[in-house]
Amino acid sequence: MTHTKLPTLLGLMLLPGLGLAQGKVTFGLNEYARLDIDLEVPAKLDTGAVTASLSARDITRFKRDGQPWVRFYLAIDNAHAHPIERPLARVSRIKRRADDYDAEQGPRYTARPVVELSVCMGDRLRTLQVNLTNRSTFQYPLLIGAEGLEQFNVVVDPSLRYSAGKPTCATVAPTAE
Repeated sequence: MTHTKLPTLLGLMLLPGLGLAQGKVTFGLNEYARLDIDLEVPAKLDTGAVTASLSARDITRFKRDGQPWVRFYLAIDNAHAHPIERPLARVSRIKRRADDYDAEQGPRYTARPVVELSVCMGDRLRTLQVNLTNRSTFQYPLLIGAEGLEQFNVVVDPSLRYSAGKPTCATVAPTAE
């Protein structure tokens, strides 16, 4: 085989992979997201993370009518002075980062409460399961991982920022209660 045919052969080998992105919209590394808790925030779209995380503080689990609920405050520049209450969807086990592990603390996992929130990015509205943790030391209060990105049916181009523009969803999807 000559070297002039090699680029053509490589191009043909890549064609099946192009079909995987069909129907998907490209979002940037960061996008604006509007949440159904009267909040619009910049979000980091992270294909290396699995789940979505929202910056929250004073997280308390409680029972309402015998069902598990969560009460929390946003840990975002005094965005809300009042608590937010949502049904507890589940509790996730998140693997700690290597620099966050202390042998005296025990397990390498931390338990985080998960709630469902309606999220609008661009013109796409989805209900995502979001774990609650204090992200106040991070630049972006909302992280959307691979599961959420799959629900939005998007691919991420890390060279882009805010390519979807401000959220334009007409309404916010109802949450499960």
